[in-house]
Amino acid sequence: MIAPAQPMIDIRSVTKRFGDFTAVNDVSLAIGPAEFITLLGPSGCGKTTLLRMLSGFEHPDQGDIRIDGADVTHLAPYRRNVNQVFQSYALFPHLSVWDNIAFGLRMQKVPAEEQRRRIEEVIDLVALRGFEKRKPTQLSGGQRQRVALARAIVPRPSVLLLDEPLSALDAKLRHQMQLELKRLQKHLGMTFVFVTHDQEEALTMSDRIAVFNQGRLEQLGTAADIYHRPRTAFVADFIGEANLVDAELLQRNGNVGRVRLKGGLEIIVPLDQWPEGHAKAVVSIRPEKVHVSKQPIKAENVFSARVEEEVFQGALDRLTLVTDAGTRLHAIVANESALLEAIHEGDQVWCGLHMDDLVIVAAD
Repeated sequence: MIAPAQPMIDIRSVTKRFGDFTAVNDVSLAIGPAEFITLLGPSGCGKTTLLRMLSGFEHPDQGDIRIDGADVTHLAPYRRNVNQVFQSYALFPHLSVWDNIAFGLRMQKVPAEEQRRRIEEVIDLVALRGFEKRKPTQLSGGQRQRVALARAIVPRPSVLLLDEPLSALDAKLRHQMQLELKRLQKHLGMTFVFVTHDQEEALTMSDRIAVFNQGRLEQLGTAADIYHRPRTAFVADFIGEANLVDAELLQRNGNVGRVRLKGGLEIIVPLDQWPEGHAKAVVSIRPEKVHVSKQPIKAENVFSARVEEEVFQGALDRLTLVTDAGTRLHAIVANESALLEAIHEGDQVWCGLHMDDLVIVAAD
């Protein structure tokens, strides 16, 4: 997905400092109408600070922010057509589900009949029918999350901001809510800006992902782009799992080159990604892209290795491999039930790497 021609949110060269600490450093980002975008990164990378500047709880020291064409850089939160769902849900414990959802509409002095119609609609949308009279303490975590979502979307904001809203849920419910959130966003046609440090969450829900590192926007792209074609070692390491192996270019042959990986293994890599003018770089190899077999296999790069460690994970086995040359790699393979095909610790195996699965990033 390319940058939208007429963005719903247009962040232009925004910087935010707290004393000597730069939380957000010269970030520009255009977010389209009806787009689900995730701000992803580790704690302290600037993603929540950027979200707070979108909501109006913080203001940038430099740059400007436009929402739906209007400059909101220094507007108070209540003057922006945005709403936010917080990590803690922030429900009123003394109010019923109905009254929690109605709160924003009453503050806006929406006529009573219109309030009733909108609340009825959103209660069905988030599957809370039958819970209208309950208090938050009588609800499960997932139900409280739905109330917070309903309260945020019922005023029909242009943008919904979500600050790690699923982090308090258990793993199974969290996955269920990820799918429900994406379904809800598609149904509403609303712009969602979602903040998380959970890579799986970002990959599951997002139209695009903005990866942040130390206040800077490290990479922006679709989930597939970010996962399969990371541009930096940080992104390759943070999104999913990756073998990040130092490599030295030994020989060029047209658009491919022979490199020596740390530990001694030599492989062929595509040179179109190799940093210009550099003899060294980092090769990123996803563990699931290391093809492992007890039998010789066909691939551009085939080598022998010993299984140093095997970790059983149900449907998958996680292997630590040491090549004959001494290079260490991690691999993820399907857990085979057939004894002849199953791979175990201590086995000598054949491995293969397809060049299309190798990503070259600049060394730090």
